[in-house]
Amino acid sequence: MAKKLNVAIIGFGAIGTYVAKNLIDDQAINLVGFLCREGREEIAAQIVPGIEAVSKLSDFSIAPDLVADCGGHAALRAHGPAILRGGTDLVTISIGALANAGLATELENAARSGNAQLRLASGSIGALDILSAAMTGGLEEIIYRGRKPPSGWKGSPAEQALELDSLTQAAIHFKGSARKAALQYPKNANVAAAVALAGPGLDETKVELIADPAITRNIHEIEASGAFGKMQFRVEANPFPDNPKSSMLAAMSMVSTIRKMCAPVA
Repeated sequence: MAKKLNVAIIGFGAIGTYVAKNLIDDQAINLVGFLCREGREEIAAQIVPGIEAVSKLSDFSIAPDLVADCGGHAALRAHGPAILRGGTDLVTISIGALANAGLATELENAARSGNAQLRLASGSIGALDILSAAMTGGLEEIIYRGRKPPSGWKGSPAEQALELDSLTQAAIHFKGSARKAALQYPKNANVAAAVALAGPGLDETKVELIADPAITRNIHEIEASGAFGKMQFRVEANPFPDNPKSSMLAAMSMVSTIRKMCAPVA
């Protein structure tokens, strides 16, 4: 029998909980537990009974082969470099955190030092394989549009740009580069960063963020053109009922990424 992949999860919010509950019974995976902030271990341990919750990677009774970051930008900054330097692979959906050039360099250097790999899950968007392939011939233009209901932008800079509670029609509250979007909207613009890193980069990718009271789903759109031709991609993703900032598809992409890593054919 093939060796199981030992997996630990950072974060036990909506995404981390979904990932844990979908991996716990996977025959190819051994879910070793949650890596969380000190003082939160008891709460995290209640998410999936029978698995550990620790505040230090070295405290797991079974050393993970892979850590799945579902905890957001702060968690990636806090844990990512040490995990990679220690030789453990890391997969993250906190892709917007890489807009911080210093952190991106630190993570890359840590991965090289530890002979480990940082993998970027696709999150709530698709067509990244097309963008990556199209970059071989060169892209002339790429734009990402993120459209959410007003509630999905609560707690973000959109509140300073728009009256979200009284909005009656769709309104753009951000227009700029993917790097600026990811830095200003750390909980909302991971998709923009994913598109940019699959394509021409964070500074070359145009982004528009839109609040739309006429929709109930999170809508992601990509338009690109280049030597390959033209592409349009659109996905309407259901948000988590208790966390409208996050799409369920983001959690599903993490589960899919982990399963591919231990599949005989991928």
